[in-house]
Amino acid sequence: MPLFVLDTEISFPPVCLAGPDGLLAMGGDLSKNRLIEAYKRGIFPWYEGDTILWWSPDPRFVLYPDEFRMSSRTQTLIRKSAFRFTINEAFPEVISACKTIKRPGQTGTWITPEVEKAYTLLHRVGYAHSAEVWQDGQLAGGLYGIRIGKVFFGESMFSRVSQASKLAFTLYVQQLIKEETELIDCQVYTPYLESFGARMIPRVEFIKEIQNLVSR
Repeated sequence: MPLFVLDTEISFPPVCLAGPDGLLAMGGDLSKNRLIEAYKRGIFPWYEGDTILWWSPDPRFVLYPDEFRMSSRTQTLIRKSAFRFTINEAFPEVISACKTIKRPGQTGTWITPEVEKAYTLLHRVGYAHSAEVWQDGQLAGGLYGIRIGKVFFGESMFSRVSQASKLAFTLYVQQLIKEETELIDCQVYTPYLESFGARMIPRVEFIKEIQNLVSR
């Protein structure tokens, strides 16, 4: 399959032309308009070195909020009220933590300074959102992603305290349900998100759903 090179024009090739691994294009920039256009088309950026790569994997890993599963341990944490939960209270701190936190099996991060700057701008204009949990006044865990219409496109999460990211995700999903969000994009498979009820669907089905949901 061809690898498309983006220029200054904000446009993307059809996602059906992506390679077997989901790689569709390279280059371009992380401007607000390009990023929003990408998400609306089921495309997301991922850096490799200094190069922006644009992906649309098939199948797509998603979570339907009405299929969300909460663990008994998380239910216990919620009842104990050991953490304080907030939304959009510390976006810069959350994305910075997602960038710097050490993860098993990973030697680096795709969240470059350019990514951090671009998504912080998306937060300022109302597209990027964060959820945080706090313990004793300190940021213990959280997540961030993009919200367009009835879809939340998850990007990254972190924990500094055991179970903190799981609690942040659980409480944020409950908030998304209240706001009638119908789809959470998890991008690619992880056993961690599968434990919440996320599952694979064909890309063609994913694209069809978000075309309807992002405009609502």
